Amino acid sequence: MGTVMITACRQPSTVVAVDQDSLAHCASKLPSRFGGIATGDSIIQAADSASHLGMVWIKGGSFIMGAHDQEGREDEYPAHSVTVNGFWMDATEVTNEAFQKFVDATGYITTAEKAPDWNELKKQLPPGTPKPPDSVLVAASLVFVKQPAGVGLGDPSIWWTWKKGANWKHPNGPGSSIKGKGNYPVVHVSWDDAMAYCKWSGKRLPTEAEWEYAARAGVQNSYPWGNEQIEKGKPKANTWQGTFPSFNTSWDGFDNAAPVKSFQSNAFGLYDMAGNVWEWCADWYQHDYYKEVANQKIINPVGPNTSYDPDEPTVPKKVVRGGSFLCNASYCKGYRVSARMKTATDTGLEHTGFRCVAD
Repeated sequence: MGTVMITACRQPSTVVAVDQDSLAHCASKLPSRFGGIATGDSIIQAADSASHLGMVWIKGGSFIMGAHDQEGREDEYPAHSVTVNGFWMDATEVTNEAFQKFVDATGYITTAEKAPDWNELKKQLPPGTPKPPDSVLVAASLVFVKQPAGVGLGDPSIWWTWKKGANWKHPNGPGSSIKGKGNYPVVHVSWDDAMAYCKWSGKRLPTEAEWEYAARAGVQNSYPWGNEQIEKGKPKANTWQGTFPSFNTSWDGFDNAAPVKSFQSNAFGLYDMAGNVWEWCADWYQHDYYKEVANQKIINPVGPNTSYDPDEPTVPKKVVRGGSFLCNASYCKGYRVSARMKTATDTGLEHTGFRCVAD
């Protein structure tokens, strides 16, 4: 019933030959839910000026954006030259403590805390889609659930569930809490929620080009730390080790999200640019955008004017970057610096957050 509200982790298709079981989106075929609205712009007042406390100055420059190896997905090619101006970027993902200050100051209510508005939602659905019962239109968000050993990777709906009462204050649903987790990244925030926070703080979301430029930190490596595979040497990021989605060895020290700054920063002084939680970008997602701009001289790109995902053409989506604590090489290397993912603007998940930038 309805439409999948996020597709966020596709494996390579025509670029690399891999086992068919690993070709599935890590968040496709999700349990359907008619969900999500609201930006809350009417209650948001932008700060008079952006504070640079907790931010890092990123000197502008040029780089080659996109995949440079054979591990990229189709939408990461072709690699192309991009120039960005200098900007400030949060050293860490926005934390629960910081988001709490925003909510306390504004009374903002996140998308996941509201029952979906059918009049808004049906704009994303095929004409004639019948209205679901009110029992379906409830405040909820997507929560990850570990599965028994032997579960394949072909149907991510098995390990994702819409949980009533799950939101940024209750990451695992009713009974869970962020008490004592002020320095953890805020999650279950939609793109609308992230934008509202940015406006209040006098900042903005990074463009996709700014995000990748910052993650690369001046080098053409596969990961923010270099080219060493993630499970060689010492732990370098918060990802999944073991057998996904059933057993996480927690070799990196964490089974779920980790406090910010738990791992070494990249050369620019930015933390968790790989793993921990996915991060919203400002850009609309289009699967063939790189092909359209490949032969242009691009300065400060802001992405396409509209969203188009052939998998779900009626659902507007924004780019997310960086991977999360659920990423594992068996199905999702989203922690690569060039990895591009996509998420519906009104969808929050247990492994999605954001960080801000300022000019």
